[in-house]
Amino acid sequence: MALRMWASSTANALKISCSSKPNVSLAFSLSRCFSTVLDGLKYANSHEWVKHEGPVATIGITDHAQDHLGEVVFVELPEPGGSVSQGKGFGAVESVKATSDVNSPISGEVVEVNSKLSETPGLINSSPYEDGWMIKVKPSSPSELESLMGPKEYTKFCEEEDASH
Repeated sequence: MALRMWASSTANALKISCSSKPNVSLAFSLSRCFSTVLDGLKYANSHEWVKHEGPVATIGITDHAQDHLGEVVFVELPEPGGSVSQGKGFGAVESVKATSDVNSPISGEVVEVNSKLSETPGLINSSPYEDGWMIKVKPSSPSELESLMGPKEYTKFCEEEDASH
């Protein structure tokens, strides 16, 4: 964390910007030069992401969240067949720093859980948007996705949240 604060302070002092050039289309944008925010995903203000493909939505925690948590050592997930509700907890992530509840950004039926996380919880750190996904849900109210942030809004949200701490 001290290194991150030093790097951020140094970047600010040197007037180094992380923002993408307006004419360049990237597959991702950066928040404070460190956290990856992907296009094509929706984001909750509690730092979970959703990728909606066909009848299923994949959910996990963001790169920003895993960075603040530190090394993840344990993940608690629901059983397939259960239901999740938007804004309500469905599991927990335990790191070397703290245990945090994970909230569902949408409501629906859990159709699959990432069983790899019980053996290798660090996948959340090394690959939060790919191998570190947590649950797959059949959305009961797809319109809930509209209430979530896009990549630009989430990047701004993270920058403002970090600046206030």
